[in-house]
Amino acid sequence: MKSFQKSILLKSYPRGFHLITESILRELPELKEIEIGTLHIFIQHTSAALTINENADPTVRKDFETFINDLIPDAYSKFIHNYEGPDDMPAHIKSSFFGSSVQLPISRGKLMLGTWQGVYLCEFRNYGGPRNLVLTVLGV
Repeated sequence: MKSFQKSILLKSYPRGFHLITESILRELPELKEIEIGTLHIFIQHTSAALTINENADPTVRKDFETFINDLIPDAYSKFIHNYEGPDDMPAHIKSSFFGSSVQLPISRGKLMLGTWQGVYLCEFRNYGGPRNLVLTVLGV
């Protein structure tokens, strides 16, 4: 059994949905050593999330942003937690909605994403800053 873990710091991204698959792969040259396994990606933040979806058409990412902001608007008047600004509590709810981690299968040293799939950073804050990810690989 092979296993390793590393923490990486993503650059700051503007609010929205951003493909980070290549950033993750750049940080994992050890992936080539795994014949069969799993990559677990965890984001150490409560106002951003991770998901897997369309990796080719950027309008999909724009539609995600439009829909989630309509569903959970910043201007929702009943939020009490607003110490860090009007986008803070909506960001927490959006983060729980999408989730803080994804798992991906590994085969022959490569992620087994579908042809049109990529890993997204879902940035829900206007000024979220750099984001920490923990990458854990288990395999043989």
